[in-house]
Amino acid sequence: MNVIGTVGLPGSGKGEAANVAEAAGIPVVVMGDVIRAECRRRGLDPAQHHGRMAGTLREEEGDDAIAARTLPRIREAAAESDRGDTVLVDGLRSTVELERFREAFGDDFTLVAIRAPFELRAERLGERGRDDSDSDLEALRERDERELGLGLGETLERADVEIDNTDSLAAFRDRMREVLSVDAADPIDTGGDGA
Repeated sequence: MNVIGTVGLPGSGKGEAANVAEAAGIPVVVMGDVIRAECRRRGLDPAQHHGRMAGTLREEEGDDAIAARTLPRIREAAAESDRGDTVLVDGLRSTVELERFREAFGDDFTLVAIRAPFELRAERLGERGRDDSDSDLEALRERDERELGLGLGETLERADVEIDNTDSLAAFRDRMREVLSVDAADPIDTGGDGA
């Protein structure tokens, strides 16, 4: 099994990386889906309780709770894939999660850091228009601090591969295809903005 994890601050390009994988037929497992599922199981609105539920899961089950709950989803996705045994995991935050995946998959796990400067990420998130709080620069700074407080900065530093996502969307997609070892002929029509 070839498991590729992505890490990056909001708006860096993790969603677009997932789009590239999906367009190539590579399954994508989103770690946040574990949190959203637990919110729903407990009768809570994921949009309002996502961050709090992530903290609750870590308190109840340990710092690697989200990674531990994601492992079966990764194995299931690989088993069901027509494309082979490559899976992209979107949303690593901490070194504890990184270590859990490295322990589970060994040399078959690759962490990809996706980087872009604050101003470019803010612009992308503003254009996306999905979340009003992301278009507010102060809210984005606070979100960055929260993510970094979970250990995202150290996790970025421990990546096996780094992608500087400051060039064109086409260049980013090409670089992701290289990392995923997929043919550039795989179509991508997501209408995305590189974030």
